[in-house]
Amino acid sequence: MKELIEMIAKALVDNPDEVSVAEVAGEQTTVLELRVAQSDLGKVIGKQGRTARAIRTLLGASGMKLRKRFVLEILE
Repeated sequence: MKELIEMIAKALVDNPDEVSVAEVAGEQTTVLELRVAQSDLGKVIGKQGRTARAIRTLLGASGMKLRKRFVLEILE
């Protein structure tokens, strides 16, 4: 999952070198923390949060197959 989020984020931003994803594993839920450059934050979130919502939808669908729950946090 970490690689999936990293690949999507790098395709969206202008500075792909500054994209990093940290994975915090729990018992049932895994939190993925996405960090991008300050100038690219709007591109990852999208208008009215549509891009972020789409990424979260992909995470939910992929997580169903693995029988695990994933949460995406976009950090500044």
